[in-house]
Amino acid sequence: MIIGIDASRTITGRRTGTEAYAYHLICALIPLATARGHRLCLYFNQLPSDNLFVDWGDIERVVIPQRRLWTHLRLGRELRRRPPDVFFTPAHVIPLGYRGAAVATVHDLGYEYFPEAHPRRQLAYLRWSTRHNARVGRRVIVDSRATGNDLVKFYGTDPAKIDVVYPGIDPNLRRVEDPATIAETAARCGIQSPYLLYLGTLQPRKNLVRLVEAFAQSGLHAEGYSLVLAGKPGWLADPLLTAIRSLSSLVGGQVLLPGYVAEADKAALLSGATALVFPSLYEGFGFPVLEAQACGTPVVCSDTSSLPEVAGAGALLVDPLDT
Repeated sequence: MIIGIDASRTITGRRTGTEAYAYHLICALIPLATARGHRLCLYFNQLPSDNLFVDWGDIERVVIPQRRLWTHLRLGRELRRRPPDVFFTPAHVIPLGYRGAAVATVHDLGYEYFPEAHPRRQLAYLRWSTRHNARVGRRVIVDSRATGNDLVKFYGTDPAKIDVVYPGIDPNLRRVEDPATIAETAARCGIQSPYLLYLGTLQPRKNLVRLVEAFAQSGLHAEGYSLVLAGKPGWLADPLLTAIRSLSSLVGGQVLLPGYVAEADKAALLSGATALVFPSLYEGFGFPVLEAQACGTPVVCSDTSSLPEVAGAGALLVDPLDT
């Protein structure tokens, strides 16, 4: 069997969320597929690094360069020209007009609960692409039961075609025991202990303004704690960051914004944190919760959407609307 996979999200140098999901899933699928006699055909919209998925198994890398409308024009044309037995998109959308067997992962429907947290054009595309995946996909993979329930609720998707497949995390992510490594990594990121850590994209849905307000009310800053909001800016980040910087003055500037955390630094920062704080208003899964647990770091997270499902008994669940 030839299995085609949209691998375009794996080539970014700074993988978060869905990019990390796509990368690690393909890494795991290559040996499994090869052992079963299947061939993987990986599609890229630009030339990947020389060693990305090379010599890992029976795979073909197909590079189809194009900047705009790559999925629906170039990828769709390639799939019609040389159709695989099944096509899988782990983090995007099934090309328009493709009539072959296809499977798509839908990660979350947070935009239906918080449409104001997304630019108008982005919101329209998210709604269209999710509905399209749910309609034309032979199977639809979701990261959690919560997301599966949302597909049924908002788009009337047949529950029989939905499969809950919980994602994993990097198997090499584990607690760092060496205090010197933790201190060196934190110092390089401009962080001093003790600190509370938020890890993820900086966007309104993550509820970060309310987190800063709660930190100010807690009085922890007077005890020497910092609140570290680590991640790259996402949708509508500018007004969010302005509000956060304004509130930071209430806690003596002890709200830190170190930016994106490299994969190589993630375990040390998580291991050095007093706790991961993750008060998101909605998550289809919530990778940072699982990553913190893998590092033995206490977790405080929202009691909404998929987070109770993901965290289980290994977190303190809180109302994200209550500071």
